[in-house]
Amino acid sequence: MAEKNEKKAVKKAVKKEEPKKAKKKAGTSGEIKKKVKDEVPRLKKYYIEHVAPNIKKTFKYSNVMQIPKIEKISLNIGLGQAAQNPKLIEFAIRELTTICGQKVVPTKAKKAISNFKLRQGNTIGCMATLRGNIMYEFFDRLISIAIPRIRDFRGFSDKAFDGRGSFSIGIKEHIVFPEISYDTVETMLGMNITIVTNAKTDKEAWALLEEFNFPFKEKIDDEQGKKDK
Repeated sequence: MAEKNEKKAVKKAVKKEEPKKAKKKAGTSGEIKKKVKDEVPRLKKYYIEHVAPNIKKTFKYSNVMQIPKIEKISLNIGLGQAAQNPKLIEFAIRELTTICGQKVVPTKAKKAISNFKLRQGNTIGCMATLRGNIMYEFFDRLISIAIPRIRDFRGFSDKAFDGRGSFSIGIKEHIVFPEISYDTVETMLGMNITIVTNAKTDKEAWALLEEFNFPFKEKIDDEQGKKDK
């Protein structure tokens, strides 16, 4: 009974911090879209039922509000060569929109650099910030599909934490995401992905991602060592 009440408390805490949804007009298409948005993502359900209780037990938290969780995921594509090729920006925005499933924001240069033929205000990339259900859906695809498709993948280092609960990784080829069709790709795009948590320490943030089976290098090396034996 206590475990059931704890899961309800975690679910309530997660739901409380999600951004409020705008009301939509009644209608068949509107109802379908609302139903899809209201569906609980697999990883969000997994967090409530497994991740949160395990972390609470590991760190011996007295309150469910102390349990760390993923707040947002930021995706960023930088294109220095876009100053000479404006069409590259349009391509990058289209590809990133396909990957994350929401509107993408162009990023502009804050100052001019003559050596790079860059003027202040020039568009040099694009970014998107994911929250709520969209964030969990993207994180699920990242761990389950995209990362395993990276060539010669040996895991991510746990030294990429910033000391404030955020973890950053780099993807060299955006075609690892299943939404991208290789036939329509004009050029390969690299991107930076930052997973922002509300953990107070790197140890707590690492434990959170570890519970989601995030492929850290040390864990993969341990598993490979067991197979060799």
